[in-house]
Amino acid sequence: MDALDHQLIGLLRADARTSIATLAHRLKVSRGTVTNRIQRLERDGTIVGYTLRLRPDAQPDEIVAWMSVVVDGNETRAVVASLLGEPGVASLHATNGRWDLLAELRAANLTELSTVLERVRLIRGIANTETSIHLASYRH
Repeated sequence: MDALDHQLIGLLRADARTSIATLAHRLKVSRGTVTNRIQRLERDGTIVGYTLRLRPDAQPDEIVAWMSVVVDGNETRAVVASLLGEPGVASLHATNGRWDLLAELRAANLTELSTVLERVRLIRGIANTETSIHLASYRH
């Protein structure tokens, strides 16, 4: 990946619905260049999906959980790519200390959360996880 790829990814992270024409204008390249780069980043597995973010109060009954993850050996990139492709993972963070990653999970109910946990447990390269359900927030 070069500097243009990083700029493109940054713009898509800010708004994945930005039109190809707008991306091309902001990056000062042709629409064909933007289209080709997005297709290559998707094909290479750098871009694994697109998502929707809601205001925290938009789904007040939603279950939020935090999953701490230990990664086997040198599998971090593969695990991160798999977790970013998991629809139940709302955010993913690298950490230091006992855990390698911290994933914020979101689900409509406990059954859906259980399904997300089952899918995550099947990801190759995850050695151990610990999940806690978010009960309350005192400051955002």
